[in-house]
This record gives sequence, structure tokens and C-alpha cells, in this order.
Amino acid sequence: MNINGLVKTPQEIAKMRAVGRLAAALLEWLIPQVKAGMTTDDINTLVHNYTVNVQHATPAPLNYHGFPKSVCTSVNNVVCHGIPGKYVLRDGDIVNIDVTTKKDGFHGDTSVMVCIGTVTPQAQRLVDVAYEALLRGIRAVHGGAFTGDIGYAIQSYVEAQGFSVVRDYCGHGIGRGFHEEPQILHYGTPGSGMRLVPGMTFTIEPMINVGNYHTRVLDDNWTVETVDGSLSAQWEHTVLVTEDGCEVLTRRTGEKIALN
Repeated sequence: MNINGLVKTPQEIAKMRAVGRLAAALLEWLIPQVKAGMTTDDINTLVHNYTVNVQHATPAPLNYHGFPKSVCTSVNNVVCHGIPGKYVLRDGDIVNIDVTTKKDGFHGDTSVMVCIGTVTPQAQRLVDVAYEALLRGIRAVHGGAFTGDIGYAIQSYVEAQGFSVVRDYCGHGIGRGFHEEPQILHYGTPGSGMRLVPGMTFTIEPMINVGNYHTRVLDDNWTVETVDGSLSAQWEHTVLVTEDGCEVLTRRTGEKIALN
């Protein structure tokens, strides 16, 4: 693989920073509005209209390989790629909201977990562990590290907490393309995989389950759920590799991320 093709130019990095800020701002605006009684399609409408009419950008998921909506909404035992629809959010639900904004030819990809009303202690712990797993993955990033270092940092922490790491889906390079190389597995061995070079941009987006890590795709060919019906949680950021760490391009205002 041509590593140089994965390293962004200063001009490309500037555009990645700009679109990352848009994706973060979208979630900042959206999160306070997500409440019991609304449908996941209501979330889609909010995301689409804000992205198009306020940010003058494009919701990248819409029509991507036939995906029919502008955002992924994955509730409870749905791992990822949930299609917004008629499902009504209710007290106790956990929902992942995954947005990807495209502007000036570049993509910013990020997701959050939102707890609806009062959730069970187990659900809250899953959400919290998933976020800490993301942070640990981010802290493993620096020039000269390996993709396997990221996976190991996530897997070793998550499994020590009694949860499992989904194997079937991973983070990915991002830039002009929605999904580029390298693949960022959320499990692995230190020192394995691709060596990271400053200027690379990719997502880290661990999906973790209460039960085992096995998943299945529903008949809509998109929605992924846990085989055992257990809860799943995921958080995601887009990062830029630097010499001594990384820059979180989709960090939300007020979000505290302690780097290396």
C-alpha cells in the first residue's frame, strides 16, 4: 500500500479540520433535542435539515451505497447502521447517533450515545465503558505507532470490564472518501498492522456489547444487531495523526480529551 497516498497535505488537513468542526457542531446542536416520544426518523429530519440548510453541507450517509437516510440511529441491541424510521424512543433506551458531514469534498465522521430518560445501571456502565474505550484508542495514536496498538488499547480495557468488542466492523481512513484505508480494528496485538504516519486521518469507533461480540445483518441489508439480543454501545471520532499524538478533528465544545 502506498503510505504517501494516505497522508493528507496541509491544504487537505485544513479542510478536514473545517468539516470535522461541522460534524461536531451538528451533534452539539442535536443532542439536547433527542428525547423520549420522538421517532428515530425525527432525528433524521433534524440532522438533514440542519446539515443542508444551516451548514450548507451534505449528509454523506444519504444514498451512500443505497442507504436511505441522512444519519444512522442504532437503538439498544442495534450495533450500527440503524435506519431511522417509526421507532419511538422511550425512557430507558440508549441510542447511537452517527453523523458524517461532507463539505468542500471532505468528510467528518463522528457518533455519540444518548441515554433517554433514566437507563439501567448496566446500560449506563456500557455507555461509559464504550466512551473510555474510545479515549484509550485515541491515546494510542501517534506517529510511529501501529494500528494494532489502537486495537489492543481498546480490547484489553473493554474485556477487563466484562464486555466484548465487535469484530465485524471497524474504524477507517477518511478524507475525500467516506471510507478509505487504513482499517482501524478495535482489537489486536501491539506492534501489528500498519505503522501510523503524521498526516493520516481516520476514525476510531469501538462498538462494544454486554454479551458476546457476534452480530447479524437484518433483512434491510443495513441494520446490524447483536445475535444474543444484548445491548451495544459505540462512540466515534475522526482523528489526525501527529508526531507525538493526534488531533481530534470532531471534538465537541467542552469535551475533555486528555491526549498523550
